[in-house]
Amino acid sequence: MTKVIWVAACALIDADGRVLVAQRPDGKDQAGLWEFPGGKIEAGERPEATIVREFWEELSVEPCLDCLEPLGFASHAYPDFHLIMPMFVCRQWDGFVKPNEGQAVRWLFADQIVKLDLVAADIPLAQQLAARLPRGRRFLA
Repeated sequence: MTKVIWVAACALIDADGRVLVAQRPDGKDQAGLWEFPGGKIEAGERPEATIVREFWEELSVEPCLDCLEPLGFASHAYPDFHLIMPMFVCRQWDGFVKPNEGQAVRWLFADQIVKLDLVAADIPLAQQLAARLPRGRRFLA
């Protein structure tokens, strides 16, 4: 039986319509690949709470819990486990992005994100985001 891992991810979208992505740091699985920030959902935790916790721990920002909008989800089979990941978008947060785990971060338009070397589970979500958030648009349709 394949182990199932639940994680939650979020695309922070700034006032210019750019999205925050992070590069997995050295020492972690899939180091060097890009992803939407997030993390593992802890027992008894809602995915939205995971986003708030992980963004604070990893990036020193606090997404507005009530402002998280569901975008979709990924279901991806890796060799050792199956990942299920709800994805949110958020346009309001407190604080300034400061990577706390040595990861590189970039603010990019959604059409630029699909050109990155992404972790496999994030590829369809990046494509969906690019289709719904064309460059220069500030809101999802």
